[in-house]
Amino acid sequence: MAATEHARPGTPCWVSLQTADLTAAQKFYGAVLGWTFRPGSLGEDFRVALSGGRAVAGLGNVARAMGVPVSWTSYFAVDDADAVASRVRERGGTVAVGPLAFGNGRAALAADPAGAVFGFWEGRVLRDWRIGHGVAPAWLELRTRDCFDAALFYSGIFLWDQSQETDVRYEDDVVMVSVGGHTVACLRGGGVEAAPDPKVRPRWHVYFRVDNVEKAVEAALLAGGSVAAEPGLSMVGHEATLCDPEGGIFTVTSGPPD
Repeated sequence: MAATEHARPGTPCWVSLQTADLTAAQKFYGAVLGWTFRPGSLGEDFRVALSGGRAVAGLGNVARAMGVPVSWTSYFAVDDADAVASRVRERGGTVAVGPLAFGNGRAALAADPAGAVFGFWEGRVLRDWRIGHGVAPAWLELRTRDCFDAALFYSGIFLWDQSQETDVRYEDDVVMVSVGGHTVACLRGGGVEAAPDPKVRPRWHVYFRVDNVEKAVEAALLAGGSVAAEPGLSMVGHEATLCDPEGGIFTVTSGPPD
């Protein structure tokens, strides 16, 4: 059994794909990212994606039942899910689901005032899962209209502004968030308008590390996916943004290892 711990509040602790076809999602992400899968602890509609036998992400066959688009959702660790839900509402956000009991913890799905969906989790988390390390996602980024307004919102709900371990700083036109000296998220604003194209709606965006970006792009196309942004360089490294066959958007990167 994987070791667990209580994460620092406000730290990203998991990512999960809300899919409408669990079998097809496993086939696609297995082909593109080389993942294998095992049953999750939440029932037949959930799977845990593995890389080298270590947990990377979750997949839940819940998009159709919840009436939400297929998408990747980022979860943040909290001490008190009810208190965080109250702060979300007080600051103009929306709590769509929960907090509800799941396994050995409690989870909720919410949206910030700009509409970016995120989750938060009250309970123990995987000890070796950390953004930018090991098999966990390489990078986590909020793409929104105003990164400063977003920083105020998330600082308020996760109490980043009250923690001596959390540093929220402006750097190269983005807001960088570090917890315990480790960068956990980037908030990027500007150039995102209220357009019907889902590629430009405010969202938390997940980057997964691959050995070869071009090969991942080729595998995605062969598996029925599409390319949202062609391979190129960014602050993370060499990358490309892909869509799975159901429209779930993510980025693959061969950025520098830990």
